[in-house]
Amino acid sequence: MKSVALHNLGCKVNGYEMDVMQQMLQEKGYKIVPFDEQADIYIINTCTVTNIADRKSRQMLHRAKKKNPDAVVVAVGCYVQTGKEDALKDASIDLAVGNNRKKDLIPILEEFLSERDQRKQKSGCCDKTLCGKTVIEINHTDEYESMMLKAPAEHTRAFIKIQDGCNQFCSYCIIPYARGRVRSRNEEEILEEVRNLAGNGYKEVVLTGIHISSYGLDFDGITNIASGENFPYERLLHLIRRIHEVEGIERIRLGSLEPRIVTEEFARELAKLPGFCPHFHLSLQSGCNSVLKRMNRKYTAEEYYDKVCILRRFFDHPAITTDVIVGFPGETEEEFEVTRAFLEKTGFYEMHIFKYSKRQGTVAASMEGQVSEGVKSVRSDILMELEKEMSLQYRKEHLHKEMTVLFEEEKEIAGKIYQTGHSMEYIKAAICSEEKLAGRAIKGSCSDFLQSDLLLFERQ
Repeated sequence: MKSVALHNLGCKVNGYEMDVMQQMLQEKGYKIVPFDEQADIYIINTCTVTNIADRKSRQMLHRAKKKNPDAVVVAVGCYVQTGKEDALKDASIDLAVGNNRKKDLIPILEEFLSERDQRKQKSGCCDKTLCGKTVIEINHTDEYESMMLKAPAEHTRAFIKIQDGCNQFCSYCIIPYARGRVRSRNEEEILEEVRNLAGNGYKEVVLTGIHISSYGLDFDGITNIASGENFPYERLLHLIRRIHEVEGIERIRLGSLEPRIVTEEFARELAKLPGFCPHFHLSLQSGCNSVLKRMNRKYTAEEYYDKVCILRRFFDHPAITTDVIVGFPGETEEEFEVTRAFLEKTGFYEMHIFKYSKRQGTVAASMEGQVSEGVKSVRSDILMELEKEMSLQYRKEHLHKEMTVLFEEEKEIAGKIYQTGHSMEYIKAAICSEEKLAGRAIKGSCSDFLQSDLLLFERQ
């Protein structure tokens, strides 16, 4: 059977889909080999969220073809979906597969290989999209791409994809064009996957998707939420409650949330679930209202701060993380300073800082006042320093506090063996021990820093 090397780029959703694709290939008898080895087939799950992501996607595709010119190089996912014409022109790509067709990877691949063998005999070339079948009009489908993961690579934590697509159309974002409209996964199918994973020893599940706050809106026929309105949370809350009842699942963690889904009722009900992790990623992007308006973010900085306060009212010192974009078109020094002050006031556990990346086809790409790369870099550096300070402070505040750490893997640090894992807040901790603790949740507290991002754990 042919050998296959896989490489994933981008978000947790991509990671989940890549795990499923690898699973499908293994079940069909394909031999999985490391990406840096020579293979018969290379599959790259691409990303297009930024210009850098596009460049990395192209680099990996070209690297694969250079590694083995005779190999079949398959470009999968978002880069293909939004840049179909470029993909078709790229000599490094043999087969292009867009979103919502990943579940059909095996029949697509086998049809391509069969067609290629036939064409070789006739000195012809294969169509990279199998006459258009492998890249659909993603915005014209309401079908959720059903994929089922049985055994992810990690041993304690599994990511579960619950929805796809986004209806928000933030002015800078290409994702609605790459992933299409909101499509939610059937609840019973999600629960089946969770039960299977629990039966295989997984203790924690992370609910992920392109916009998980929209979970179930398509079931209820909701296509848009007006600015300033709270997101309906009932469908997502019901799903979380049912997962919480699954025997063997000790923790539930959420991916990125739309701030407007956070209400007192939503927070109150989540706080009643012992296995729910007080770790919230609320995407912000800017702390300045004028910039938020240009971004089409549909909430104000004040509304965002109110949501953070609600979470802190119902949870004891929850971890709040976020995304921030610097150098959005028209962002002045004054606007940047408003954002910096807002971030400092809010006090985040972690922040992901991104320099604005112009994406062709988005509203922001044609806005006036594009900010220079030099200015973006300066502002990014300032916020990354602030992030380090706030993250360190959050960890300090958890020293000597009782916590439960779910251990995941063994590491050697400074010549000693440590077992490492994460608390409910996703604080990384380690205990000096050669005892295998992976998959065990242990109560204790952290006495000191082992590294800047790693606390030294002691059992009760």
